Amino acid sequence: MSTLTTIGFDADDTLWQNETFFRLTEQRFVDLLAEHGDAAAIGRRLLDTEKRNLEFYGFGIKGFTLSMIETAIQLTEGRAPASLVEEILGFGREMLRHPVETLPDARETLESLSGEYRLVLITKGDLFDQERKLAASRLGDLFQAVEIVSDKTEATYARIFARHGDGPERAMMVGNSLRSDVLPALAAGSWGVHMPHELTWEYEHAEAPLEAPRFRRIEGLADLPALIRSIGG
Repeated sequence: MSTLTTIGFDADDTLWQNETFFRLTEQRFVDLLAEHGDAAAIGRRLLDTEKRNLEFYGFGIKGFTLSMIETAIQLTEGRAPASLVEEILGFGREMLRHPVETLPDARETLESLSGEYRLVLITKGDLFDQERKLAASRLGDLFQAVEIVSDKTEATYARIFARHGDGPERAMMVGNSLRSDVLPALAAGSWGVHMPHELTWEYEHAEAPLEAPRFRRIEGLADLPALIRSIGG
């Protein structure tokens, strides 16, 4: 078994809260458009728009805001007033100003691992917003490298772990998304550790690769050091 030397960490909903603010804003959006459909239908329409727009706007609050505006225009059959668009833009600005709330044991776990392993933050989304959240979290000094990418694929992990470590075979990726953090990391030859969050965007859902020899699951960051020891890392 190759010795583990590098550990990659997702950011949103792994080190700090993120999806909570999207859900709260989505509820405000649904309430705003309530006269144009029931809540479930509006939510589904927004999700479909978000997924369709990923290839144009990528992940993050700005793309989410544009998708809300597009959905509002569709639901109102092109009659959405400027005041409605301005209110939705305000939702987006509030999200971008929201304080960062780190998850339990984030700093303690990173500190316990930073002297022995290369720690790499691997996150996707808007560059400006991710840099803001990292600075506000005060966790940046614990990472040897930070990679903000447009998407997370097998090639992404192979490249990052070759650049900042000893290759994917000697690396581990930890995150709340099976689709983005675990499956492509496993495909690249790394360990993939799933740490479920109570709220995970539907787009990020996938079947857990229970038969994969390098797949593991933890309930919280405090469990990570013991897991590493158990695999001989």
